[in-house]
Amino acid sequence: LFPSQSTFHYNSGYWSNKTEYNLRGGETGFDAQETKLPTYWNTSFSKICLGMKIGQQINFTVINKQANSLYSLIADGQYRATSLGRTKWKTLIGSEASLQLNCNKEGFNTAGTYIRVRVGILGNNENDCITCDSIIGFGGSWGVTTGNVAKSGGDNGDKLIKAMGYILVQ
Repeated sequence: LFPSQSTFHYNSGYWSNKTEYNLRGGETGFDAQETKLPTYWNTSFSKICLGMKIGQQINFTVINKQANSLYSLIADGQYRATSLGRTKWKTLIGSEASLQLNCNKEGFNTAGTYIRVRVGILGNNENDCITCDSIIGFGGSWGVTTGNVAKSGGDNGDKLIKAMGYILVQ
């Protein structure tokens, strides 16, 4: 489970260490308790289930990805692409989601010049990924830790939508 607060901001050491956070939060279900469990570094998987809760609505999507652990995909800061596509990323937010039309760089440790996200997608109004002004994801560096930010021509207007995020593996 990863939050809408700053504990798991892009630059947080929790992404690159093997330190647990609020173990009891992992027993409470889909609520607003932040937690990082040892499964982050010691559980291999073939699917990642991403969820975002806004208000009382939770939306989920699945990434088919095989790895030794989430830690192995994220901790070193190296970009690793995914191929969900912008439409699937937007379903995590719902009908209010907004992304600029260009760039669409997605994956783990996804970065432009000014914004980064540990798991997510970037959008830009220019035809590059340098000066992106929109993001949907988990562990963001710009505007929200988890959720959606869009400025300067997002396809559904300017947005600042904070979400409670859930990252589960199977």
